[in-house]
Amino acid sequence: MSGLEIRELEAFLVLAEELHFGRAGERLYVSQSRVSQLLRSLEGRIGAALVERTSRRAELTPLGEKFLAELRPAYEALRAAVDHTRATARGDGGVLRIGFQGTIDDHLANAIGGFEKRHPDCAVELTEIPLADPFGSLHRREVDAAVVLLPVEEPDLVLGPVFSRQPQVLAVSSRHPFARRESVTVEELAECPLIGIRDPAPEYWRHAQAPEITPEGRRIPRGPTAGTLQEGMGLAAAGQGGMMLCRSTAEHQGRRDSVVFVPLTGLPESVLGVVWHAEDSGRARAFAGEIAVRARS
Repeated sequence: MSGLEIRELEAFLVLAEELHFGRAGERLYVSQSRVSQLLRSLEGRIGAALVERTSRRAELTPLGEKFLAELRPAYEALRAAVDHTRATARGDGGVLRIGFQGTIDDHLANAIGGFEKRHPDCAVELTEIPLADPFGSLHRREVDAAVVLLPVEEPDLVLGPVFSRQPQVLAVSSRHPFARRESVTVEELAECPLIGIRDPAPEYWRHAQAPEITPEGRRIPRGPTAGTLQEGMGLAAAGQGGMMLCRSTAEHQGRRDSVVFVPLTGLPESVLGVVWHAEDSGRARAFAGEIAVRARS
């Protein structure tokens, strides 16, 4: 156990779920090579291989399978002990962990402020949710509530109030013909590859953010996929395709010489919703109430 790092165990657990070094790195917010480094360090401490590496994916060795079965409950117990002690140290109100996608706009910021005012004993922690994993942090109980783009069709999650209805825009390279347009219709997307969202986002959610067919049935070319918003912006800047965004996210990105944000017409507005796990406590519902109050005002 000498020198054992929790980060090594976390890397192994995530890799065991993803069986892909790149996706594991995205979830851990580190590079693929860093995941490999952490795994090698852990295997060095154990003295045997836990993962078999191939050109496309990773597979657990028999020892890795056994280690996973014994490690997971121990790790969950350790995390629960830390969370409980931290909540106790901060008062009976505990901690409300809120995940968000993209940016924190005024509506969300005001709701957080209202919740903190009404619940002074409950600390609020904010965590950015990866674009390519909108619901994973809720499924893994890493956050108590999340503000995500609709749609939400997860059977174990509850969709609360929806808000921040925003027109959609298309991010394209400043060299793209659309960059000189005042607006682009959804039917014209048949002339522009769309940058999609990478796994593990559910298929229905990925298709909503990057549709494959226009309302009139024209096929939209598929462009490369992105795991983060910044990666998508980079692909758009490089002329690899267009990326759909809500207007507030585009405004937060600011003016760029390499990317132009063109209004996109003919599509429903982008909508955010508050989501929490069906078995969670009332803190998430109390926060959702703050969102609902401001959505009606």
